[in-house]
Amino acid sequence: MTEPDVTLTDYAIALLCAVFCVLAAQWRVADAMLRRWWVVLFASIGAGAAFGGTVHGFFLDPATVGNAVLWRATLLALGVTSAAMWMIGARLIVPEPAATWVRRAAMAQLLVYAIIVIWFDQRFLVAIATYLPATVFLLVVFIMLRSRQPARGVGPGIAGLALTFVAAAVQQLRIAIHPLYFNHNALYHVIQGIALYLLFRAARNLTVAAPSRSPE
Repeated sequence: MTEPDVTLTDYAIALLCAVFCVLAAQWRVADAMLRRWWVVLFASIGAGAAFGGTVHGFFLDPATVGNAVLWRATLLALGVTSAAMWMIGARLIVPEPAATWVRRAAMAQLLVYAIIVIWFDQRFLVAIATYLPATVFLLVVFIMLRSRQPARGVGPGIAGLALTFVAAAVQQLRIAIHPLYFNHNALYHVIQGIALYLLFRAARNLTVAAPSRSPE
Protein backbone atom coordinates (compact mmCIF):
# COMPACT_ATOMS: atom_id res chain seq x y z
CA MET A 1 0.00 0.00 0.00
CA THR A 2 1.66 3.19 -1.21
CA GLU A 3 0.05 5.75 1.11
CA PRO A 4 -1.74 3.83 3.89
CA ASP A 5 -2.78 6.91 5.87
CA VAL A 6 -4.50 8.50 2.87
CA THR A 7 -5.95 5.22 1.63
CA LEU A 8 -7.44 4.14 4.96
CA THR A 9 -8.93 7.56 5.74
CA ASP A 10 -10.39 7.66 2.23
CA TYR A 11 -11.95 4.24 2.78
CA ALA A 12 -13.29 5.45 6.14
CA ILE A 13 -15.04 8.30 4.32
CA ALA A 14 -16.49 5.80 1.85
CA LEU A 15 -17.81 3.63 4.68
CA LEU A 16 -19.26 6.64 6.51
CA CYS A 17 -21.09 7.75 3.38
CA ALA A 18 -22.44 4.24 2.84
CA VAL A 19 -23.92 4.34 6.34
CA PHE A 20 -25.42 7.76 5.63
CA CYS A 21 -27.01 6.46 2.43
CA VAL A 22 -28.60 3.50 4.21
CA LEU A 23 -29.95 5.74 6.99
CA ALA A 24 -31.21 8.41 4.58
CA ALA A 25 -33.07 5.82 2.51
CA GLN A 26 -35.12 4.99 5.62
CA TRP A 27 -36.24 8.55 6.37
CA ARG A 28 -40.01 9.07 6.38
CA VAL A 29 -40.40 12.21 4.30
CA ALA A 30 -42.95 14.18 2.34
CA ASP A 31 -40.44 14.99 -0.39
CA ALA A 32 -38.96 11.75 -1.72
CA MET A 33 -37.08 13.57 -4.49
CA LEU A 34 -35.17 15.69 -1.99
CA ARG A 35 -34.22 12.58 -0.03
CA ARG A 36 -33.09 10.92 -3.26
CA TRP A 37 -30.71 13.76 -4.05
CA TRP A 38 -29.23 13.60 -0.56
CA VAL A 39 -28.58 9.90 -1.13
CA VAL A 40 -26.95 10.73 -4.47
CA LEU A 41 -24.76 13.34 -2.78
CA PHE A 42 -23.48 11.01 -0.05
CA ALA A 43 -23.16 8.08 -2.47
CA SER A 44 -21.09 10.13 -4.91
CA ILE A 45 -18.80 11.39 -2.14
CA GLY A 46 -18.37 7.84 -0.89
CA ALA A 47 -17.64 6.54 -4.38
CA GLY A 48 -15.12 9.29 -4.98
CA ALA A 49 -13.40 8.47 -1.70
CA ALA A 50 -13.28 4.76 -2.55
CA PHE A 51 -11.83 5.43 -6.00
CA GLY A 52 -9.39 8.03 -4.68
CA GLY A 53 -8.26 5.81 -1.84
CA THR A 54 -7.54 3.00 -4.26
CA VAL A 55 -5.48 5.36 -6.41
CA HIS A 56 -3.43 6.52 -3.41
CA GLY A 57 -2.99 3.01 -2.12
CA PHE A 58 -2.38 0.90 -5.19
CA PHE A 59 -2.25 2.95 -8.41
CA LEU A 60 -0.28 6.07 -7.58
CA ASP A 61 1.83 5.77 -10.73
CA PRO A 62 0.09 7.94 -13.37
CA ALA A 63 1.47 5.70 -16.13
CA THR A 64 -0.72 2.75 -15.06
CA VAL A 65 -4.11 1.95 -16.54
CA GLY A 66 -5.56 1.64 -13.03
CA ASN A 67 -4.55 5.21 -12.23
CA ALA A 68 -6.02 6.53 -15.48
CA VAL A 69 -9.36 4.79 -14.96
CA LEU A 70 -9.75 5.27 -11.20
CA TRP A 71 -8.63 8.90 -11.18
CA ARG A 72 -11.16 9.76 -13.87
CA ALA A 73 -13.80 7.92 -11.85
CA THR A 74 -12.83 9.99 -8.79
CA LEU A 75 -13.24 13.22 -10.72
CA LEU A 76 -16.56 12.10 -12.20
CA ALA A 77 -17.88 11.30 -8.72
CA LEU A 78 -17.03 14.84 -7.62
CA GLY A 79 -18.98 16.13 -10.60
CA VAL A 80 -22.04 14.16 -9.49
CA THR A 81 -21.63 15.59 -5.99
CA SER A 82 -21.61 19.08 -7.44
CA ALA A 83 -24.78 18.40 -9.44
CA ALA A 84 -26.49 16.98 -6.35
CA MET A 85 -25.70 20.16 -4.42
CA TRP A 86 -27.30 22.29 -7.11
CA MET A 87 -30.36 20.01 -7.14
CA ILE A 88 -30.74 20.06 -3.37
CA GLY A 89 -30.35 23.82 -3.11
CA ALA A 90 -32.85 24.40 -5.90
CA ARG A 91 -35.35 22.02 -4.33
CA LEU A 92 -35.05 23.62 -0.90
CA ILE A 93 -35.48 27.27 -1.73
CA VAL A 94 -35.62 28.22 -5.42
CA PRO A 95 -39.19 28.76 -6.69
CA GLU A 96 -40.44 27.43 -10.00
CA PRO A 97 -39.75 27.97 -12.87
CA ALA A 98 -36.29 29.18 -11.79
CA ALA A 99 -35.64 25.86 -10.01
CA THR A 100 -36.17 24.00 -13.29
CA TRP A 101 -33.52 26.14 -14.96
CA VAL A 102 -31.09 25.50 -12.12
CA ARG A 103 -31.61 21.75 -12.49
CA ARG A 104 -31.13 21.89 -16.25
CA ALA A 105 -27.99 23.97 -15.88
CA ALA A 106 -26.63 21.50 -13.31
CA MET A 107 -27.17 18.58 -15.67
CA ALA A 108 -25.62 20.46 -18.58
CA GLN A 109 -22.62 21.36 -16.43
CA LEU A 110 -22.21 17.72 -15.40
CA LEU A 111 -22.23 16.61 -19.04
CA VAL A 112 -19.62 19.18 -20.09
CA TYR A 113 -17.53 18.39 -17.02
CA ALA A 114 -17.63 14.65 -17.76
CA ILE A 115 -16.44 15.23 -21.33
CA ILE A 116 -13.58 17.41 -20.09
CA VAL A 117 -12.29 15.07 -17.37
CA ILE A 118 -12.62 11.89 -19.43
CA TRP A 119 -10.93 13.08 -22.61
CA PHE A 120 -9.14 16.39 -22.06
CA ASP A 121 -8.06 17.47 -18.56
CA GLN A 122 -7.69 15.36 -15.41
CA ARG A 123 -6.27 18.01 -13.11
CA PHE A 124 -7.93 18.27 -9.70
CA LEU A 125 -8.25 22.01 -10.35
CA VAL A 126 -10.99 21.22 -12.86
CA ALA A 127 -12.94 19.41 -10.15
CA ILE A 128 -12.46 22.30 -7.74
CA ALA A 129 -13.72 24.78 -10.34
CA THR A 130 -16.90 22.70 -10.65
CA TYR A 131 -17.33 21.78 -6.99
CA LEU A 132 -16.69 25.18 -5.39
CA PRO A 133 -19.61 27.16 -6.89
CA ALA A 134 -22.06 24.38 -5.95
CA THR A 135 -20.75 24.32 -2.38
CA VAL A 136 -21.08 28.09 -2.07
CA PHE A 137 -24.59 27.91 -3.53
CA LEU A 138 -25.72 25.29 -1.01
CA LEU A 139 -24.11 27.25 1.83
CA VAL A 140 -26.01 30.39 0.79
CA VAL A 141 -29.23 28.37 0.64
CA PHE A 142 -28.62 27.06 4.15
CA ILE A 143 -27.94 30.55 5.48
CA MET A 144 -31.13 31.87 3.88
CA LEU A 145 -33.16 29.00 5.33
CA ARG A 146 -31.74 29.63 8.78
CA SER A 147 -32.64 33.30 8.60
CA ARG A 148 -36.21 32.47 7.56
CA GLN A 149 -36.85 29.35 9.65
CA PRO A 150 -34.34 29.03 12.52
CA ALA A 151 -36.10 25.96 13.93
CA ARG A 152 -35.44 23.74 10.89
CA GLY A 153 -32.07 22.59 12.19
CA VAL A 154 -29.92 23.85 9.34
CA GLY A 155 -27.14 25.07 11.64
CA PRO A 156 -25.09 21.86 11.45
CA GLY A 157 -25.18 22.07 7.67
CA ILE A 158 -23.78 25.58 7.70
CA ALA A 159 -21.01 24.45 10.04
CA GLY A 160 -20.35 21.37 7.92
CA LEU A 161 -20.05 23.26 4.65
CA ALA A 162 -17.86 25.89 6.30
CA LEU A 163 -15.67 23.09 7.60
CA THR A 164 -15.22 21.76 4.08
CA PHE A 165 -13.45 25.02 3.23
CA VAL A 166 -11.21 24.53 6.27
CA ALA A 167 -10.45 21.00 5.07
CA ALA A 168 -9.64 22.29 1.58
CA ALA A 169 -7.29 24.91 3.06
CA VAL A 170 -5.52 22.22 5.10
CA GLN A 171 -5.04 20.18 1.95
CA GLN A 172 -3.86 23.04 -0.24
CA LEU A 173 -1.50 24.41 2.43
CA ARG A 174 -0.23 20.86 3.02
CA ILE A 175 -0.77 20.99 6.78
CA ALA A 176 0.04 17.56 8.21
CA ILE A 177 0.17 15.86 11.59
CA HIS A 178 3.18 13.91 10.34
CA PRO A 179 4.71 14.22 6.85
CA LEU A 180 5.04 10.45 6.45
CA TYR A 181 2.54 8.71 8.71
CA PHE A 182 -0.37 11.17 8.61
CA ASN A 183 0.03 13.69 5.83
CA HIS A 184 -2.10 16.63 4.69
CA ASN A 185 -4.45 14.45 2.64
CA ALA A 186 -5.16 12.17 5.60
CA LEU A 187 -5.87 15.17 7.85
CA TYR A 188 -8.10 16.58 5.13
CA HIS A 189 -10.12 13.36 5.19
CA VAL A 190 -10.57 13.50 8.97
CA ILE A 191 -11.90 17.06 8.81
CA GLN A 192 -14.05 16.11 5.85
CA GLY A 193 -15.56 13.24 7.83
CA ILE A 194 -16.63 15.63 10.60
CA ALA A 195 -18.05 18.01 8.01
CA LEU A 196 -20.03 15.20 6.39
CA TYR A 197 -21.53 14.15 9.72
CA LEU A 198 -22.72 17.73 10.31
CA LEU A 199 -24.10 17.89 6.78
CA PHE A 200 -25.94 14.61 7.29
CA ARG A 201 -27.60 15.98 10.44
CA ALA A 202 -28.81 19.03 8.54
CA ALA A 203 -29.96 16.86 5.62
CA ARG A 204 -32.11 14.78 7.95
CA ASN A 205 -33.60 17.85 9.63
CA LEU A 206 -34.35 19.60 6.35
CA THR A 207 -35.69 16.59 4.51
CA VAL A 208 -37.93 15.21 7.22
CA ALA A 209 -39.36 18.69 7.79
CA ALA A 210 -39.60 19.57 4.09
CA PRO A 211 -43.02 20.47 2.67
CA SER A 212 -44.54 18.33 -0.03
CA ARG A 213 -43.38 19.04 -3.59
CA SER A 214 -44.64 17.59 -6.84
CA PRO A 215 -42.53 14.72 -8.23
CA GLU A 216 -40.30 15.26 -11.26
